[in-house]
Amino acid sequence: MIDLPAAELRAALTAALSITRWVDDVAAAAPYSSLDELLAVASAAATPLSPAEIDEAMAHHPRIGDKPVGEGAAQSFSRSEQASADADDAELAASLARGNADYEERFDRVFLIRAAGRSRAEILAELRRRIQLDDATELAIVGEQLRDIALLRLEKTFASTVPSVPTDPPERA
Repeated sequence: MIDLPAAELRAALTAALSITRWVDDVAAAAPYSSLDELLAVASAAATPLSPAEIDEAMAHHPRIGDKPVGEGAAQSFSRSEQASADADDAELAASLARGNADYEERFDRVFLIRAAGRSRAEILAELRRRIQLDDATELAIVGEQLRDIALLRLEKTFASTVPSVPTDPPERA
């Protein structure tokens, strides 16, 4: 069961996806009987996101390769999501910085990708692929990535609140 005081739930939702309408919609459906129910409502509320909502959320996402500024749940999520085995590769970091600048010039926003579980090399390859896309296609992908990031963050936040399924005790001889 996910049943938190409204302010605590809204803070957790905002750390996952900082879009006022989305937070309102997901909070309004609480309490949740399970994490799966929360994730289903959160996903539906984020599909699709409007261009204005994407802009609202993007204001809270650092560039890939940049350290998040400040402290808080959203910054902690960004730090852990961007951690990768090749994060200290200087040549790769320079390529990402150039790619970020090219992307920002092309689309007038920072490049956003679900970084969790991806290497910097994979992220750079995806940046290079996506910079070739038309504006509408790329905007739709950004909305999908924001939703995916939000769902991963909600899983991390609320997984420990859901009781584990008991297993049968071993049979005795």
